[in-house]
Amino acid sequence: MVITTTDHGLLRLLQLSSVSLPVGGYAFSQGMEYAIDKGWLTKPAQVADWTQLQLLQSLARVDLPVLRLAMAAWAQRDEARIVELNDLILACRETKELRLNDTAMGEALARLLRSLEIETPFVRLEDISFVVLFAMAATHWQVEFDSAALGFSWSWLENQIAAATKLVPLGQTQAQLLLGELQPTLSEAIALSKSIDEDDIGAGLPAVAIASCLHETQYSRLFRS
Repeated sequence: MVITTTDHGLLRLLQLSSVSLPVGGYAFSQGMEYAIDKGWLTKPAQVADWTQLQLLQSLARVDLPVLRLAMAAWAQRDEARIVELNDLILACRETKELRLNDTAMGEALARLLRSLEIETPFVRLEDISFVVLFAMAATHWQVEFDSAALGFSWSWLENQIAAATKLVPLGQTQAQLLLGELQPTLSEAIALSKSIDEDDIGAGLPAVAIASCLHETQYSRLFRS
């Protein structure tokens, strides 16, 4: 993977990928809270397996291919194509919670980008995917796809490990060891995503979908549903 983003683009990407970006990614566990509550994940190695599987079988096959296609569409200012890709990725969200995760973060990012005086030419902001708007911001700031995909994936991974840190719980040192262990998977996921044709976009992770569904009625929750 060759990173060719300019210094300005890299700084903007760091801003876009930061955990301090006010889009609410920290508020969702994407099913992990239920999985930990039910004892599916009790050790760091199990958290690593759970997270790695999602990187390779979900992000690499849905989020990152759509990110790539959406960046190309934004570069062409093809709004009809953007709507099509937005509908595609929302259709790939297997549960109400996973869809809410995407659209709530998308709505928050839309507000933020407007505050930064970046045009967001969308009518249905309540149904906008975070992935599609991330693509728009990355394109606006002239960030190359590999860099944008790495920033997007890192942000997702950091939020998942932060959730596990609270829920398992993990110590801060163990969380950092997990982040280091999983970093090579990010490059693997990005490389895989570039081989996914549009007709092949999609994923099926039944345990994640079940955990996400049942998280809605979990008796006590730290994370949003």
